[in-house]
Amino acid sequence: MEVVCLDSRALAKIQAVVLIVVIFVAVVIGSGAYFLWSGTLESAETIKIGICADLDMTRGESIMNGAILAAEEINAQGGVLGRQIEIVGEDSDIEAGTLDTSIAIAALTRLITFHKVDFVIAGGGEDYLIETAVEHKKILLGTLSPSDSLTQMVIDDYDRYKYFFRLGVNGTASYVEVADSLAYVREITGFSKVAYIALDVPQVKVITEGLDYLLPEVYGFDLVYTGVYPWGTVDFSSYFAAAEANGAEIVIPIMVGQEGIAFVKEWYERQSPMVVWGVNPVGSGDFQSWNWTEGKCEHTVAGLSAVQLGYPVTSKTLSTREAYLNRWGTLPSLSAIVAYDCIRFLLYDALQRAQTTETEAVIEALEESEVENSLEENFKFTSNHDHSFGEDNKAITIMYQWQAGGAMAIVYPKEIMEETGATYTYPDWPGAWD
Repeated sequence: MEVVCLDSRALAKIQAVVLIVVIFVAVVIGSGAYFLWSGTLESAETIKIGICADLDMTRGESIMNGAILAAEEINAQGGVLGRQIEIVGEDSDIEAGTLDTSIAIAALTRLITFHKVDFVIAGGGEDYLIETAVEHKKILLGTLSPSDSLTQMVIDDYDRYKYFFRLGVNGTASYVEVADSLAYVREITGFSKVAYIALDVPQVKVITEGLDYLLPEVYGFDLVYTGVYPWGTVDFSSYFAAAEANGAEIVIPIMVGQEGIAFVKEWYERQSPMVVWGVNPVGSGDFQSWNWTEGKCEHTVAGLSAVQLGYPVTSKTLSTREAYLNRWGTLPSLSAIVAYDCIRFLLYDALQRAQTTETEAVIEALEESEVENSLEENFKFTSNHDHSFGEDNKAITIMYQWQAGGAMAIVYPKEIMEETGATYTYPDWPGAWD
């Protein structure tokens, strides 16, 4: 099989003119197309899975790689329902930062109407892609947006919005997880004065609004500063100055783009007296961050998956890690793992039980899913098509700290930290830890 890149930017912009009015604001621009061919031509006999993501950026490329690996493994064992899996990708430019949602909608429309995919995995922008999926009665599996409004749509009008399923976490689960982990860092450090610096987009606002209530009212933290920055910010000096002036001991970066790298470098270079406990999937929260920040991320904490950290939460964790490393020569990002698990385990299982790719039957099968994957012993959905987090599920996101020489020490959850014998470390310069 071969991956071919076709530039459809001009076509996507023409299509965008006649698309439906944008439903929700998010961050997108541009277009392009990527295909995983099962032959010399796209075949009607294959099961086509569309990837709608920013394929020019790290996250989108990772989603594509995870999907390709899953398809290759399924095809090697004979496919599913007697058919091979084919991956078709359209570049949404979701991370470009121009707020031109029409480009992502054009990419999804092209996947559905031109490539005639059976299912779509979205790498962001689910909030406004949902209406296009509904219009075409196409199942949309969301990996990124935490917006609770998507859940509410399914609750309020199931028959219309039943096509949406969330693979990632919703806003409520996101901020509860952050608050729980902060309660533990307070146990380690004794720190209780918290600041956050967050990207000003609706998806992140869901998390910050939850923290605004939970941290002071439920967990007893002193929330001394809340900074919200616009997309494209690379200078965080004013935000650091304000947080430090208000006596913050812990700063939480809530970021979704490459600005996380600039944030971490600035924290290190100004020798900030705050510890970083982050929600930052690109800067300190990525396994490549040590190189990206030139080692300046040392002592910062962020979340990664068990696959990336090599901690076996399920029987499939380490085999997925090894397979991805062998195929692509690098460790997978969380986005890659989510896409891989979706196809390799979730969709494969649902199709086997449904014995058809017919949309209504697959929706019913997905609703009844209970599968082991790389990250969870029992992945399933709630009745509202949210990712279900029950007591039978182990940790998906694990908090780790960068330490000397690029070592990654697990510092949350507590039981894994104790099991692995990790310790929490502080910077060498003066700070709250003194």
